[in-house]
Amino acid sequence: MDVTHTGPLAGFTVGVTAARRADELIALLRRRGAAVLHAPALRIVPLADDGELLAATSELIARPPDAVVATTAIGFRGWIEAADGWGIGEELLARLRDTELLARGPKVKGAVRAAGLVEDWSPDSESLAEVLDRLLTAGVAGRRIALQLHGEPLPGFVEALRAGGADVVVVPVYRWMAPAEIAPLDRLLDAIAAGQLDAVSFTSAPAAASLLSRAAERGMRDVVLDALRGGLVSACVGPVTALPLQALGVDTVQPERFRLGPLVQLLCRELPGRARVLRVAGHRLEIRGHAVLVDEELRPVPPAGMALLRALARRPGWVVSRADLLRALPGAGRDEHAVETAMARLRAALGAPNLIQTVVKRGYRLSLDAGGEGKYGELPERAVAVGGAPARRAPRPLGTPSP
Repeated sequence: MDVTHTGPLAGFTVGVTAARRADELIALLRRRGAAVLHAPALRIVPLADDGELLAATSELIARPPDAVVATTAIGFRGWIEAADGWGIGEELLARLRDTELLARGPKVKGAVRAAGLVEDWSPDSESLAEVLDRLLTAGVAGRRIALQLHGEPLPGFVEALRAGGADVVVVPVYRWMAPAEIAPLDRLLDAIAAGQLDAVSFTSAPAAASLLSRAAERGMRDVVLDALRGGLVSACVGPVTALPLQALGVDTVQPERFRLGPLVQLLCRELPGRARVLRVAGHRLEIRGHAVLVDEELRPVPPAGMALLRALARRPGWVVSRADLLRALPGAGRDEHAVETAMARLRAALGAPNLIQTVVKRGYRLSLDAGGEGKYGELPERAVAVGGAPARRAPRPLGTPSP
């Protein structure tokens, strides 16, 4: 049955590693048509149970800082609420009123004011680099500076302050730990290794590090890294989140505004922009992750059928042998009958049998229209075997007798 194309991400599968605000991100992706595989790479330590946060807060009350840097609105609110729960909220607010309070951006400024405080300064850019520049320009030698973190480290920030002579107290709001259930993360890693995802989203640097750590524990780190360095899109909410991946040679994409909405909008441009488009037998085919748009109608294709279609699309209009197609089928063994079965299901899924032509005793070909190669594709000058290796010779045009 035909399925109408319902969104820019229809036919694509996106992995979500977030724990906090995961429901919001998943809803945004599904609303735009994506299939989602959710596997929290981390879990958040409840603030009320966080002994490190309590210790840091008590230390700041006992020895007041000269300056406090509030980095996130939700983190600052959580800090004040946790202190209230421990019965030291008023003492903390009193200390914050007597210190220089720097708020990173408008949202953090709003959280500061909601707590009954007034910030001394806040950049419009929401840039921590600008906050750091202000502190260093004013001089930090001998000053005690508290830095409110929110789940992930701030590379270079603490080091730069300490190099300038500051005594830095880190306030670890919302610390991360390994997920309580590891099975979903293992399923995500298996899907990455098997090429079943089109993108993986990351909303924190610790989540990216945790995913790679678990891959190493399972002995599949190199396989996962190869996938991340290949065609899989690694979508990060911001540059700090991307650091653990970029350090290992993984290319990432990031929105200009570090928010969930822009992250999803980025995927809505990025994934369709990478899809293969062909004109075949008078139809427009757009090959996506687990489905094909046939004249703008979404048609889900089983994994075996998608493997065959991708093999045919690597050599559009040319005959691909059954032996090459068999090698493209995952776990098919040596039975060429598996190719015929998968091909029959592929044709049924596409809904237009004439898209793929059977060439007797030779194999199959896409019935490519003249000039039918779309974006991200060119007709090759010589035959290319499945997987990209040069073939021994170019295939003969149809109807040419064998030598």
